[in-house]
Amino acid sequence: MVNDLEKRWAGDDRTFRRVAIYVAAVLAVAAAVFVITAIWAAGRAACASAESMLCDTAAKAAVLAGPTVVLILGGIGAFVQTYREWRRGRSWPIWQGGGWFLFTMMIVYLGIGGGSVAG
Repeated sequence: MVNDLEKRWAGDDRTFRRVAIYVAAVLAVAAAVFVITAIWAAGRAACASAESMLCDTAAKAAVLAGPTVVLILGGIGAFVQTYREWRRGRSWPIWQGGGWFLFTMMIVYLGIGGGSVAG
């Protein structure tokens, strides 16, 4: 007998595709925000004569915070969808995995970005 509260891991390729597209879209938006903030930081008058494009606190904060905000909002969105799928009795663990992946990418970005900004 199958328990109604059991996790459904397999057999739902459509949900997996939706999660994969969602995660890829969030990562693409985070990359676009990184490029936009990096171009903004490099083009500022305050950084025009500096050796590094991250010459001051505003540039460092923008390049570090922009993609981080996108990734955390994407992760929260995936967790909201996890709850909605769970309430409907559908394959919710796939969405939860997507949310944790986005949160992990956020932590990795903060670790790498924070280390390079501090250095």
